[in-house]
Amino acid sequence: MQPVTPLFSYPRYWAECYGTAPFLPMSRKEMDKLGWDSCDIVLVTGDAYVDHPSFGMAVIGRMLESQGFRVGIIAQPDWSSKDDFMRLGKPNLFYGVTAGNMDSMINRYTSDKKLRHDDAYTPGDVGGKRPDRATLVYTQRCKEAFKEVPVVIGGIEASLRRIAHYDYWSETIRRSILIDAKADILIYGNAERPLIEVAHRIANGETMETMQDIRGTAVIRKEPLPEWRGVDSSKLDQIGRIDPIMNPYMEGAPCSDDEGTAPVEQEAKPVLVQPPKQKPWEKTYVKLPAFERVKEDKVLYAHASRILHHETNPGCARALSQAHGDRIIWVNPPAFPLETDEMDGVFGLPYQRVPHPAYGKEKIPAYEMIKTSVNIMRGCFGGCSFCSITEHEGRIIQSRSEESIIKEIGEIRDKVPGFTGVISDLGGPTANMYKLRCKSPKAEQTCRRASCVWPTICPHMDTDHTPTIDLYRKARDVKGIKKILIASGVRYDIAVEDPRYIKELAKYHVGGYLKIAPEHTEEGPLSKMMKPGMGSYYSFKELFDKYSKEAGKQQYLIPYFISAHPGTTDEDMVNMALWVKTNRFKLDQVQN
Repeated sequence: MQPVTPLFSYPRYWAECYGTAPFLPMSRKEMDKLGWDSCDIVLVTGDAYVDHPSFGMAVIGRMLESQGFRVGIIAQPDWSSKDDFMRLGKPNLFYGVTAGNMDSMINRYTSDKKLRHDDAYTPGDVGGKRPDRATLVYTQRCKEAFKEVPVVIGGIEASLRRIAHYDYWSETIRRSILIDAKADILIYGNAERPLIEVAHRIANGETMETMQDIRGTAVIRKEPLPEWRGVDSSKLDQIGRIDPIMNPYMEGAPCSDDEGTAPVEQEAKPVLVQPPKQKPWEKTYVKLPAFERVKEDKVLYAHASRILHHETNPGCARALSQAHGDRIIWVNPPAFPLETDEMDGVFGLPYQRVPHPAYGKEKIPAYEMIKTSVNIMRGCFGGCSFCSITEHEGRIIQSRSEESIIKEIGEIRDKVPGFTGVISDLGGPTANMYKLRCKSPKAEQTCRRASCVWPTICPHMDTDHTPTIDLYRKARDVKGIKKILIASGVRYDIAVEDPRYIKELAKYHVGGYLKIAPEHTEEGPLSKMMKPGMGSYYSFKELFDKYSKEAGKQQYLIPYFISAHPGTTDEDMVNMALWVKTNRFKLDQVQN
């Protein structure tokens, strides 16, 4: 594995002498108060600016600030002209653009393509404060404002559109967002590691032409990187219908630390020092079918999508190359996950934990929901086919230390206005994957399975919930904390492997109702979703009811289901409806 530069080991940029801003400035007036004549980096986002670690722009902004850069934020700009994109002046280094925490199309439309009239990331829950395909529009306005300033795009909207992709809203295959946006570089996944490298290299005088091989980025090129060896995608994956479904996700991929039988002892010979042997995926890229081909051929599109999902493990992922006309999208392998001390550093930055004062007393619903919650980890090894987490955050769990989490709970108690003593969540993409990792380092680095828990839990996967249980107990003991609730989804098929966790959860951390997500009752749709069967649900429910009763509490499970998932038949939907009726559930919302 190539050496990784720790996040906080870079020499600080000269502007660190200006110190830490109370809030990252959103106006010239604020810049003047800080003594800034200009911003080194300007971040443009479709969300309101909330200085809280659950908001991507706050994390990125504070992270860049910690490196010594002067960072300004343009939140929810007027996109009708370039004027609002010039309000902080010309950035010395680059613009950073994101649609926000949510994809802008999902933010603006329902699954029935009806216009939404609200926006949880906007003051007053007002809809219409960001354009459709916000990343494209914002990038184009930045280029109009200052043509020579590089634009770096990122966030969930850019991350999931890094190659040719199906667009639900227009029912067409669209080109990589890099091509349409005309941005200089795309950062996918959690951005800290590649973004810090990009920022320091631009600050050192490099141009985008010399920054083509940074992990976690995608760029537009005329040809593949020199000295890289190409392999055709058809050599790695069968094109066409594949049965059973496990094949496209490479259930037989290398996932073993078995080194074979012990060698026979032989007479000692002089040891020749050999250079490290190159791994087969190093300096190797996969040639995907071109945009023009996947646009016309559904089978080739599915094939390209499977390859993208194969190449998500930072330990063994190959680069990807996809032609778009006479240019190619070059997608470098994913960035390496953050280590625990780096995660602690990111979450320990000086967040104010409240919205920017410019919003006055206006409520921002997304903030109200998470203001007393704590993110304890990133990533998910579930690999559910309808979910973007693996494609965005990866399947290797990145966890914070107990000390960092306990410290944040104390900050919530001391900083958040109107705190009542209740922490609304200790979680992340899932509630109970904290510190769960593959027990075999070799397997973790070389495995290409999309899921570590489907169709069955991999024998290499750790299911010991002791770290989570210990964390819950220490969190409950923090002075001034009355209750710790768990609102993140519980992966119940892993929880049943360690009933102690279910007991701890039911006894102390449920506020009457616990939401979990079976997603369907029928095996057909569940196999397409890569979700466990209802047997795991029933096992979890039995233990949950038992431990709730032992604790003297009347508590209930609230299941989430998906209707109309690809591969679902009318009979499947009828059977699920009967299950819901038989179990006396009344529908609260529809997830279609």
